[in-house]
Amino acid sequence: MSPDVSVCIVSTNAREHLLACLDSVFANPPSAPFEVLALDNASQDRTAEAVGARFGDRVELVRLEHLRGKAENDSDLMARARGRWCLLLNEDSRLQPGAADRLVEALEADPRAAAAGARLLDPAGTPQPSAWRFPGVRSAAAAALFLHRRLVVQSGGETTREVDWAQSAGLLVRRAAFEEVGPMDPAFFVYSDEVDWQKRARNAGWRVLFVPAAHIVHHEQLSTGASARRRIVEFARNRDLYMRKHHGRLAALLVRVLTAWTYAMRALVSLVLPGRDARRYAMHAYHSLFPGRGEGLREAAGNP
Repeated sequence: MSPDVSVCIVSTNAREHLLACLDSVFANPPSAPFEVLALDNASQDRTAEAVGARFGDRVELVRLEHLRGKAENDSDLMARARGRWCLLLNEDSRLQPGAADRLVEALEADPRAAAAGARLLDPAGTPQPSAWRFPGVRSAAAAALFLHRRLVVQSGGETTREVDWAQSAGLLVRRAAFEEVGPMDPAFFVYSDEVDWQKRARNAGWRVLFVPAAHIVHHEQLSTGASARRRIVEFARNRDLYMRKHHGRLAALLVRVLTAWTYAMRALVSLVLPGRDARRYAMHAYHSLFPGRGEGLREAAGNP
């Protein structure tokens, strides 16, 4: 029987997270026929062997010898998938009971919806922001005025509704929309890749939904040291790439200045508030203003 839902998970040196994610999929599967595809992104922690030992042929495993970016890897899995719906999960996501069905129901009810995003929860069960307005000068200005949660975050409330974009840690993509819009842009090595794709979908006449009844726990792995700085560099670089691609160089420059100011203010406030990392905010401020400087995740992975 052909699957209706294709669960697609990319993992990079996160064996235990991936195993727990797969456990959650088989514990809380879609009601419809489904398949599970996992991509081992050249991991050095014996991810592939562990997946094979625990799940056998229940998981179609793609093994890479060289690291690739998330945009390219997600697109690879969706191109391989046979289902009408492709459920993208991060390796540190945990599918909750009924979540896949609620996402499918939302897309079935709205034929022009390209994707549906779940409500992401932290491990304690607290909702995380998981849908937003598209990046732009207005959203950057809202953040600079400390109105980000009120004017930019769109993942509040309890009703399914249209949003600009939803996070790919728990995103159901309509295969027909993927085929029309095309793959995610590999220029976005990681971060902003799903934003760019959903913007392109909107430009092609599709829309995106946020489905608060679909719950997915997201552990949101934290990095420290050199890895943290590389992530900050990559995040700032790809935000700037998105702005230049969709809004032009002047708008990108304005967003760089506004975003750097916002992080600089947070760094100053963090100097007097307990539990805040002023140095991390300062790094965000610097690389937001100068996104072309520093080594990002792409270079660390050996990609030009």
